[in-house]
Amino acid sequence: MKKENKISLKKNKQLKNNSFQKVFLFTLLLLISFKVLPSVIVLFLGLLPTVTIVVTDPKNINKITTIGCFNTAGVMICLNSLYNQFSSAEKFSITDNIYNIIIMLFSAALGSFLYHILPDLFIYIFKNSAQHRLKIINAKLEKLKETWDNIIPEKY
Repeated sequence: MKKENKISLKKNKQLKNNSFQKVFLFTLLLLISFKVLPSVIVLFLGLLPTVTIVVTDPKNINKITTIGCFNTAGVMICLNSLYNQFSSAEKFSITDNIYNIIIMLFSAALGSFLYHILPDLFIYIFKNSAQHRLKIINAKLEKLKETWDNIIPEKY
């Protein structure tokens, strides 16, 4: 019985530590977000297309990866221009600049375009290549038939 009590006490202690750790991490994250609020705003606005894809289609990993990578690349361009600004008053104007928002959202649109169009483009190219090879093979067979038609008997 004593062993079971010790195990249950350890479990309760671990649960208390976990809840304390969660509150501590949340508070720390909140303080950091206030310190780097412009970056958080840019990340929140810029990564909305990726978050939307994750929420609406969570099982399609290829779609999430493609659109997320392109979207992240566009957001990093805007974050780079954010970090190059030195005054804190200009940091909040990064979201007012329509070109930054266009860059972030256009990069996600480019990822979506590539996700939807690229497979069809490869199918079209491979199908045309296979049809071209088939025409070449048929031409060679016709040439062989003309050459060997009178030599090979009809049985074979």
